[in-house]
Amino acid sequence: MKIKLAPLLLTAALSVALLFGGWAAYRHYAVEQPLDRVVAATPGVRSAETEMTGGQVVLHLQLQPNADLAEIYKTIKQEGAGQIGGRTIELNVQSTTSDKLEQAWRHSLFDVAEAMETRHYSGIREAMNELSMQFPGVSATTDMDEDNVYICLQDGQAAKYVVLKRQPAMMEVWPNA
Repeated sequence: MKIKLAPLLLTAALSVALLFGGWAAYRHYAVEQPLDRVVAATPGVRSAETEMTGGQVVLHLQLQPNADLAEIYKTIKQEGAGQIGGRTIELNVQSTTSDKLEQAWRHSLFDVAEAMETRHYSGIREAMNELSMQFPGVSATTDMDEDNVYICLQDGQAAKYVVLKRQPAMMEVWPNA
């Protein structure tokens, strides 16, 4: 029996196109669009764009003034759990910042980095309280959950949102165990 090459290649190409096309359509209509609707309906979100990779969901957000970033993350994580699955969520927040807020953030960056590195998270709150006293008109709020530390700096209508990924505690092995 002689196999003809042209029909074989055509059948293989159509099969691949149907499989990957079906997978792309499923991902778009059954996963990304419902997640986009959940994110857009979340209070405090002005606009959002979702980007999915194998193990991660990246959310590019524009927030309304005085938005509660920790609550937004919690809502998206809970209401979008079916679409997110086992992927991790990364928030990329675009905001209208000012030179004063950038200067204040640079001023406190060392203290915040040290607190994150040593896992002494209350040091972040202390650094933000000190920042509010050193830069009149700048208000700083901090929040934390099991995944992230959220920092919001505000000066009038300008805001800077920072999301810092927490490192989970690692189990150490004792030498005499």
